[in-house]
Amino acid sequence: MKVATWNVNSVRTRLDHVTQWLQTNPVDVLCLQETKVVNDAFPEAAFKDLGYLTYVHGQKSYNGVALISRQPLEQVQCGFAPVLGEARVGDLDDQKRVIAGLCDDVYIVNLYVPNGSAVGSEKYDYKLRWLGCLRDYLEALLSDYPLINVCGDFNIALEDKDIYNPEGKDTHIMASPTERQTLRQVLSLGFIDGFRQFHDEGGHFSWWDYRAASFRRNLGWRIDHHYLSAGLRDRAIACTIDIEPRSWEKPSDHTPVIMEY
Repeated sequence: MKVATWNVNSVRTRLDHVTQWLQTNPVDVLCLQETKVVNDAFPEAAFKDLGYLTYVHGQKSYNGVALISRQPLEQVQCGFAPVLGEARVGDLDDQKRVIAGLCDDVYIVNLYVPNGSAVGSEKYDYKLRWLGCLRDYLEALLSDYPLINVCGDFNIALEDKDIYNPEGKDTHIMASPTERQTLRQVLSLGFIDGFRQFHDEGGHFSWWDYRAASFRRNLGWRIDHHYLSAGLRDRAIACTIDIEPRSWEKPSDHTPVIMEY
């Protein structure tokens, strides 16, 4: 099975890119983030023409996640509340950032983690609360689904080697010690970094800022991840970052990351 994650920064703007990529890379499940479209306006037909089913959880202009699958998915759920209840989740499902579904025996959780804006800001506090809820959510899921692939745009570079130049980044959003520690608390449930199973060295990135010719100069960050539960770890075969779509005209600032098991 091949599962890919890709923050497309508007699925309608990048539709030609996504469908072109799928024709060359016919993964079993494509997890999209930042689709920026309400459910009724999602371009379902374009994926149906390629033999894919769509499961979407979107909102106008912001956020939004989707699962694009070759086979029907079961147990599809949107948001934290179906697992944790609304009392625990509160306002954290107002933004559409979580969709999950069962593919064969693997439960795929597709996330768009809040960016956080700036360290110490109100949005930063929201991000930390959201990650705390994510831990509770995954802990609850593990009791029913031992094989889980959690993937998406995490907006966190967990290690210094995930950044082109980590100097001074401890005060930078996506690399602050508190963000990293909060994500590690999530992973302490038994999840491992699928990419680091096969690539221990630095210099691998999945996001490049649109500014300062960052892609051409390879000034990137690795913030798009696949995390595998302990039960799925031994089935991992490969994990790769496909940088080609980032070189296309008017691309997303992210590029696909593919997990195979």
